Amino acid sequence: MWQPYQYKDATGDHPYFVYTPTTYHPGTAVPLLVLLHGCTQTAADYAAGTGMNALAEQYGFIVLYPQQTRTSNRTLCWNWFQSSHQFRDRGEPARIAHMVQAISEKTSHWTIDSSRVYVVGASAGAAMAVILGATYPDIFAAIGVHSGVEYQAVTNIISGLKVLRRGGPDPIKQGRRAYEAMGSYKRMMPTIVFQGTRDKIVPPINGDQVVQQWMQTNLLASQGLYVADFKNPITTTSGQVPGGHSYTVSTWKDHTGRDVQHYWKISGLGHAWSGGNPAVSYTDPLGPNASEAMYQFFMNHPMGGASRSDVSPWRTLRRVLAKPLGLLQIKKEG
Repeated sequence: MWQPYQYKDATGDHPYFVYTPTTYHPGTAVPLLVLLHGCTQTAADYAAGTGMNALAEQYGFIVLYPQQTRTSNRTLCWNWFQSSHQFRDRGEPARIAHMVQAISEKTSHWTIDSSRVYVVGASAGAAMAVILGATYPDIFAAIGVHSGVEYQAVTNIISGLKVLRRGGPDPIKQGRRAYEAMGSYKRMMPTIVFQGTRDKIVPPINGDQVVQQWMQTNLLASQGLYVADFKNPITTTSGQVPGGHSYTVSTWKDHTGRDVQHYWKISGLGHAWSGGNPAVSYTDPLGPNASEAMYQFFMNHPMGGASRSDVSPWRTLRRVLAKPLGLLQIKKEG
């Protein structure tokens, strides 16, 4: 049930893949998870490493895997570090949103629950997931960030290398920028973040900053109702994978007592998907299962109630994404 597709625009062909559980029947509304791979990876690598297709079989959701091309980036990174890919209706965020639209409108194949569309990424994919949370909050109900960076941490590749080592700008400032990027679709964005303490490619300060950035964005989006203190979580629990890594999970809640942010910090984890398949690059089977944790978090956060846009996500997609991408040329890395 792994199917290849192509999204075409003026910049060329952009592949993506869809995994459909073998027991799925069109007409049954189910969640959609969008998974964004890291640098040097393919969609197939990421699917195998995260084990998300097995979870899709278990729980009955659809998985969309956009695939970066070497034409757009020679190392298959999402271009999260370029300003041309950090805003709504532009570059890769718009292209990924178009892919979601294509899935949602192929009703003969799938029926997607528009209140349960989520995006997950690792490394460069995590950075793009953060961007999508800020630019399309009317489409994505919540985001999952594994080894990522805050919104607009950099706007060019040179400063990007420095950020990966030392962390980005003030997350309070970046939180405001993410809030501004939401525009008229602003709302609180539930987030779950995974970060390894021994990650030398994306050091732990970046995970801290992602959490802090979304605290500020959510404070502004809630008009001051969500007040979270990074140093004082509402709950902090610890765990130990038998024969593997120990970890802590910090959570913060809104004024109604509902979870808004989860932060998993894994002791001894490097730049690798926690609990992933060791047969694939950038995985560590000795960590807690990030895929399972993210899915469970997502299922507790449908887009709805006060946080949901009054505009149907699919209607919004059809209106906004009707704008052609033909005038936007993707600049290659380097």
